[in-house]
Amino acid sequence: MPSPAVVAPIDALYREHRDWLLGWMRRRLNDGHMAADLTQDTFVRVIVGGQAPVLQEPRAYLTTLAQRVLYNFWRRRELERAWVEALATQPQELAPSPETCALVREALETLDRWLDGLPSKAREAFLLRRLEGLAHGEIAQRMGVSISTVERYIKQAVVHLYTCPVQPDA
Repeated sequence: MPSPAVVAPIDALYREHRDWLLGWMRRRLNDGHMAADLTQDTFVRVIVGGQAPVLQEPRAYLTTLAQRVLYNFWRRRELERAWVEALATQPQELAPSPETCALVREALETLDRWLDGLPSKAREAFLLRRLEGLAHGEIAQRMGVSISTVERYIKQAVVHLYTCPVQPDA
């Protein structure tokens, strides 16, 4: 159990700013239930941080964390939507079984967790290369960077994935 010196500031942060953060999330999502879930996820990130942050601007800190949580939510939702659309275009006899769908979804979620630790540009370059099959030149043009920068981003992503610990239940 964390010490009271760690719990008290986090508890105060939660009590003082939860309603404000919930409203902030609602305005961006137009879904009260999802806003509540993502607000909780934001405070989970504060807790997982391991120590109570000393904050001069708590709302700015919470906004930054909430934007990251929201970005991850939208990215995950987009992955799932793309997968469902891909399934819908396949003839019924070629469509994967429910078990295969569950395995693919689990693999996508694991990949998404692994990619969470990457800077956004490296993650984008990696996904454009691996999922969309774009060449380095096309990625560079789309991202507005040089080919060598794209290569550096992809290398960074691959090294990150190879060094990620395997956490099946994370």
